[in-house]
Amino acid sequence: MSEVKLAAETRTEFGKGAARRIRRDSKVPGVLYGHGSDPLHLTLPGHDLLLALRTPNVLISLDIDGKSNELAIPKSVQRDPIKGFLEHVDLQLVKRGETVTVEIYVHAEGELAPGGYLLEHVLNALPVEAEATHIPESVSVSIEGLEAGASILAKDIALPSGTKLAVEGDTVVLQVLSAQAEEAGEGEESEGDEAIAEA
Repeated sequence: MSEVKLAAETRTEFGKGAARRIRRDSKVPGVLYGHGSDPLHLTLPGHDLLLALRTPNVLISLDIDGKSNELAIPKSVQRDPIKGFLEHVDLQLVKRGETVTVEIYVHAEGELAPGGYLLEHVLNALPVEAEATHIPESVSVSIEGLEAGASILAKDIALPSGTKLAVEGDTVVLQVLSAQAEEAGEGEESEGDEAIAEA
């Protein structure tokens, strides 16, 4: 996985007013947690952080006040719901060789069997355990030719070496639904609604 270096500064001002001032300077307030140490409040470069977060579970090398270097991964990111800019980020402190639990994206490859079937992502992301500096960005699974009723379980997904599941193997990740059955269900529901309206 890629490692991104960011320069961070410790901050002593807190609250909404302080956060607004930080964002006006094109920076982002954040907190670094982990390993039993007190949370460290930071100010991070907004644009560089935004670019870094395009990579899922990116490993960030933090140069804090030019005095110390720490490794971290993003745990929680808050964005403005309308404009999408970063408002706050929580980072988890990690060490090389340490195992962490993260969620990775599951990409479905191929085409379902003909018949208007629908693919449902029961889990949008798969919880796994991996070494902090070797977290996979995503995993892929084939759905080629699958029909309604077919499911892909967590244990069916091939994981990179050194990565293991953090959920039960029988957990359903993807399943194939019948589009026709769903449409019929919707039709029945609307008829019921009409009967109620007439009553």
